Amino acid sequence: MESFDERMEELMDDLSVFEDWTEKYEYIIDLGRKLPPMPERYREDANLIKGCQSRVWVGTELAEGRLVVHADSDSLITKGLIAIFIRLLSGLAPQQVMEADLAPLHESGLKEHLASTRANALNTMEATIRAAAAALA
Repeated sequence: MESFDERMEELMDDLSVFEDWTEKYEYIIDLGRKLPPMPERYREDANLIKGCQSRVWVGTELAEGRLVVHADSDSLITKGLIAIFIRLLSGLAPQQVMEADLAPLHESGLKEHLASTRANALNTMEATIRAAAAALA
C-alpha cells in the first residue's frame, strides 16, 4: 500500500500534466466517475455534509485498523473532489489521516479555481474526514 506522501506526490504529478484548469477539472470529474458506488447504508441524512451546494454523503468505517471512506455526490465536480480525498486518505490509519499534510493540495490552486461554495465544500469534506478519523483513533 502506498504511503500518504506517495499518494500526494502521484496526485500532484497527475495534475501537473495538464496545461490549464479546464483540463484539470476534466481529470477531477473523471476521478469522480471512477469512484466505486457508495454502499447504500451510508446514504442517509446523518452522512450529508452541511453547507455544500450539492448533496455530498461521506461515510467512514474502521477496517483492520484503517479508515475507509465511502462517498458520493449528485454533482460531478464535487464527486471528483471527494474522490481526491478518498484517494489520499482512505486506507490509512486514523492517526495518519489526522496528521496528513494536505498543504500541496491547498497550494495547487485548486481552491482558487473553484466557486466559493465549492471551495467551502472542499474544506468541509476535509474536516469531516479528519473528524471521523479522530473519532475512530
